[in-house]
Amino acid sequence: MTKPTISSVFISMETMVDEIPPTTDDRTAPTPRAGWDLSAERWIALFASIARGEVAALHDLYDHAAHRLYGLALWRTGSPEDAADVVQEVFVKVAEQGRRLERVRNPRSWLLTVTHRLAVDLTRRRKVRQSEVLDEHPYLEADSSDAGRSVDARRASAHLARLPGRQRDAIYLRHFADCTFAEIARIVGVPTFTAASRYRLGLQRLRRLMEQEQ
Repeated sequence: MTKPTISSVFISMETMVDEIPPTTDDRTAPTPRAGWDLSAERWIALFASIARGEVAALHDLYDHAAHRLYGLALWRTGSPEDAADVVQEVFVKVAEQGRRLERVRNPRSWLLTVTHRLAVDLTRRRKVRQSEVLDEHPYLEADSSDAGRSVDARRASAHLARLPGRQRDAIYLRHFADCTFAEIARIVGVPTFTAASRYRLGLQRLRRLMEQEQ
């Protein structure tokens, strides 16, 4: 079966995770080495191990979570350098929590929440680097062996850059971090209805931008 183009993926948005993983510059993006979809018990066990001071558990957590956290930070800040700084600060905060990590019931949501808050704060302070060249630091990329999909990825990145950060957050959390609307709402600090509305408005705007190209 022929894989759908990025344009068609944006229309359905159902296979986005498999088709075009979030990434940017290899110099700053964490390399995915383990799965994001651990069981709830495994996430809690990792936090408990870190709370006990087990350094290996902190490295294990990085392997499982850093790539997704980097993607969320990137989609909010628009800068791979800022996104890398956010991820580093998240793991500093994890290490600083100590025994308090044992009280976290949903570590994955906690990590995304901290990442989102730090990325928002950094964006407000720096007002996003307007000098960044989008083609050099895309929000999305496709397999480099497929020239056509690489072109589609650059176009999709350009469209994503035109969305408000709040709408990008919702799309990223829904399709790349596998969050429900209720989880998105808790992560970004808004009612569930607002989270769902941001997501749908973002998709509607992406559809319009795609259609305007045709």
